[in-house]
Amino acid sequence: MITIRPEQSKDIAGVRAINEMAFDGTEEAKIVDSLRNACPDAVSLVAVEDERILGHILFSPVLVSGGQEVTRGMGLAPMAVLPERQRQGIGSMLVQTGIKEMRERNCPFIIVLGHPEYYPRFGFVPASNHGLSCQWDGIPDEAFMVLILDEAAMADVSGTARYRGEFDQAM
Repeated sequence: MITIRPEQSKDIAGVRAINEMAFDGTEEAKIVDSLRNACPDAVSLVAVEDERILGHILFSPVLVSGGQEVTRGMGLAPMAVLPERQRQGIGSMLVQTGIKEMRERNCPFIIVLGHPEYYPRFGFVPASNHGLSCQWDGIPDEAFMVLILDEAAMADVSGTARYRGEFDQAM
């Protein structure tokens, strides 16, 4: 049986390996390591079966700045599943559990830079629909998405969404 739980210190090597395999490189794994060390507000979850880590998802603070106002939400990135266990619902379990956790934390929104055919099933829509833009140039509109968790808190929020500086090394 697969369970989703918070990452523990014993999971670090497995989380790193999953991110390296899923993304075919070390960039995402380095970002996760950096955020783990520098960002106490990050939320890191793992999918586990028989003590084996099958997947990982990370949420870290993002800021939307528009005019004088700054609104804090979370960014979903990265999300990784062992290549041989992809397309078995593990990623969906991670995303759904993460969204539930963000709701419980009263997070007003989650942004993601991801596959436009995958994330809409969880309620993500192009961020531009809500007046939000990505800090990085050249990102396709359909790939930069948002899930609004608190409509009232986000009613007048628009502007540029900024990830933590650790993500700049990959962009």
